[in-house]
Amino acid sequence: MIRRVVRQSKFRHVFGQAVKNDQCYDDIRVSRVTWDSAFCAVNPKFVAIIVEASGGGAFLVLPLQKTGRIDKAYPTVCGHTGPVLDIDWCPHNDHVIASGSEDCTVMVWQIPENGLTAPLSEPVVVLEGHSKRVGIVTWHPTARNVLLSAGCDNLIVIWNVGTGEALINLEDMHPDVIFSVCWSRNGSLICTACKDKKVRVIDPRKGKIIAEKDKAHEGARPMRAIFLADGNIFTTGFSRMSERQLALWNPKNMEEPISVHEMDTSNGVLLPFYDPDTNVVYLCGKGDSSIRYFEITDEAPYVHYLNTFSSKEPQRGMGYMPKRGLDVNKCEIARFYKLHERKCEPIIMTVPRKSDLFQDDLYPDTAGPDPALETEEWFEGKNGEPILISLKHGYVPGKNRDLKVVKKNVLDNKAPKKVEEPAPPQKPASPQLTRAGKIYILCPAHIYLFGE
Repeated sequence: MIRRVVRQSKFRHVFGQAVKNDQCYDDIRVSRVTWDSAFCAVNPKFVAIIVEASGGGAFLVLPLQKTGRIDKAYPTVCGHTGPVLDIDWCPHNDHVIASGSEDCTVMVWQIPENGLTAPLSEPVVVLEGHSKRVGIVTWHPTARNVLLSAGCDNLIVIWNVGTGEALINLEDMHPDVIFSVCWSRNGSLICTACKDKKVRVIDPRKGKIIAEKDKAHEGARPMRAIFLADGNIFTTGFSRMSERQLALWNPKNMEEPISVHEMDTSNGVLLPFYDPDTNVVYLCGKGDSSIRYFEITDEAPYVHYLNTFSSKEPQRGMGYMPKRGLDVNKCEIARFYKLHERKCEPIIMTVPRKSDLFQDDLYPDTAGPDPALETEEWFEGKNGEPILISLKHGYVPGKNRDLKVVKKNVLDNKAPKKVEEPAPPQKPASPQLTRAGKIYILCPAHIYLFGE
């Protein structure tokens, strides 16, 4: 680990602190499935956690304020027939979450305003297009209702969630399992890390690989690759000697990395979480009991070690709160939701400041909840940077704004399919009643049932 002598940075003294026990979420049976995803997703309203489920796959969705012991009978989202492998909240609607599963499907769910009061088994839409388990789901950062999924069939599919159609299939680009997929800041490109040890930069709308690096990390264990705000790529992986590494790359010239650091010889996969506003990367190793954080700058060595948050218990997974969900009055610059075997523990990262005033150097305008583009605009080739909001007075999701987004959102208006029935011309059309995918045609004498 390279540690520089004193370097000027406002993040040098960032420190992490776990919350008190009564602010944790207790008695949760976190999933034991062997898959290297974060198992947890957070937004300013809810925390979602993949849990153990008999006879299928399920995840919990808890309102943030519902801390303490969680009843064993607490309702779950339980529509998958195989274990859930990955979940991701929609960045443009805090009540919509996507899940990928071993049952080869992606499902998109609408969570009620105050959380679940009964088990949710009916998704808004089921996206079917993978032939093997789906291990990665990630929403487009700036276009409404665009969702990417990657499966163990080495296929990447980009969906229009509003219509349930696959917009783009990226086949024959990855010869082996895809370890990670990340959108660029404006969603025009994706970068992937694959088991063949290559990192690829792909233009999904043209279906072209525009840059790739073979043996970005020479070790055989899983890699991760994420886009930074300036377009560079940050990767984590393993060296030939099984040391954990992190590296910084310029996609315009991937022959040599801008910077490489060797860290330690632990064998847990490093999950990177990135804050584009402060250019700080947090690394959480699966099975580790620490979170390391680094600042990325334009001056050598480009990746600067800041500090480590250490605890006693190893982490099974980790959730990362978007910037708009943080408490700006306490100079909170990141909040993690650490999964233990039986509980979820929030960890707060703070920059110590004496003043109680709003610290605008810590909180530049950040990505808000409004999409910059509609699905069709993005698919036709338009790009849009995130629409930024100020956190000066804290982020309060306005009810009107939520209602407007939900009304516009095609997710809410997905009408059931109608079955056309030939009717005698002299009679008026029979009234229809739909329920759970079946259609009942009502007439005075009989009820006819069509469906499964």
